[in-house]
Amino acid sequence: MPIYALGDLTPTIHPTAFVHPDAVIIGDVTIGAESTVWPGAVLRGDEGSIVIGARTSVQDNSVLHTTVDSPTIVGDDCVVGHMVHLEGCTIESGCLIGNASVVLHRVVVHSGAVVGANAVVLNDTDVPSGALAVGTPAVIKLDRARPADTADGVATYVARGHRYRAELRRVD
Repeated sequence: MPIYALGDLTPTIHPTAFVHPDAVIIGDVTIGAESTVWPGAVLRGDEGSIVIGARTSVQDNSVLHTTVDSPTIVGDDCVVGHMVHLEGCTIESGCLIGNASVVLHRVVVHSGAVVGANAVVLNDTDVPSGALAVGTPAVIKLDRARPADTADGVATYVARGHRYRAELRRVD
């Protein structure tokens, strides 16, 4: 798997995490225990830190980057769907970030919130705990998140990561 240091910036990946061989990890990136990073995902910590908590999945073709002033932080027990773009934002623990959504600079998605598929959460937005952010630009709908959906996704991807660590092999 392509894991790169950039000068003194070196990724730190917990030994129980699964990073797919076709994911790219560069620079100041930390990946927590039992987290998973799937094919085509790029985590590029060249301007600031990227921190992924425990049991969090970063799914296929997602891009995580930072700004000079804002790290990208994703808490424990999160699901970051396919083709998501996170840049310079904070995703607290227990959140689901839907497929193809974009979460931008200085956004805070609080614990238990959901960003819906294809949503664009603009700079400096605050998504409260338990809220659902949907649309382009995102509109906040209070008390609409379903925490059980996130918990199910977390459990599925932790189990999938264990299977891939044990069984994935290239055959060409």
